[in-house]
Amino acid sequence: NKLEFFGQEMNLTTWRLCMMNIYMHGLKGNIKWNNEGSFLKDEHLSLKTDYIIANPPFNDSGWSNDSLLSEDKWDFGIPPKGNANYAWIQLFLAHLADNGVAGFVLSNGSLSGLSNSEVNIRKKLIDQNLVDCIVSLPDKLFYNTQISASLWFLRRKNINDKRKNHSLFVDMRKMGHLTSKKHRELSDQEISLVADTYSKWREGEKYKDIRAFCQSASISDIRSHKYALVPGRYV
Repeated sequence: NKLEFFGQEMNLTTWRLCMMNIYMHGLKGNIKWNNEGSFLKDEHLSLKTDYIIANPPFNDSGWSNDSLLSEDKWDFGIPPKGNANYAWIQLFLAHLADNGVAGFVLSNGSLSGLSNSEVNIRKKLIDQNLVDCIVSLPDKLFYNTQISASLWFLRRKNINDKRKNHSLFVDMRKMGHLTSKKHRELSDQEISLVADTYSKWREGEKYKDIRAFCQSASISDIRSHKYALVPGRYV
């Protein structure tokens, strides 16, 4: 009863499934159907949330028009016209409360994109200590794409001084088992290992860097890697 869900969806069938899911689980939900898309019409413009979970379209090239490519719409810089990844990141941050945490999936290209706008936005995210954790995922996890992906965790306020100006990098690329030639699944033990590693790191107790798996890196370390967020460069 303490949770309330907000969101918006442009695919009407997906929106109907979402509403059925919320109703069947007895949840409070304010999910809008909006066929114009999140960038053109934000249905929850003033909303600030405690948690954001999202799986936005990877590398969407058709996201923008001239009205969206103005500086006053973006706190960290104008995203590339041909790729929505950094537009999604800024949309999530805009809706995050002061103590909020955002977790979302993006393609691996977002970790080290070299366009000037992507690099400049990523620099600001890192310099402002907003990047909490990056996790590289193994391939073939998704049914609808073979693109390699990663998990991003952003946090507005660092609640543990030991983790101030640090980000955690986790490499899961060698985890999981193939259930077919085209699909891989993670075991409960593997998921728990990553979740426990992140929890221990956040709490500042019993965490240890593990070669080829996890590394706590300082902002200065990340700067030395030209602001790339690829876990393999750190672990």
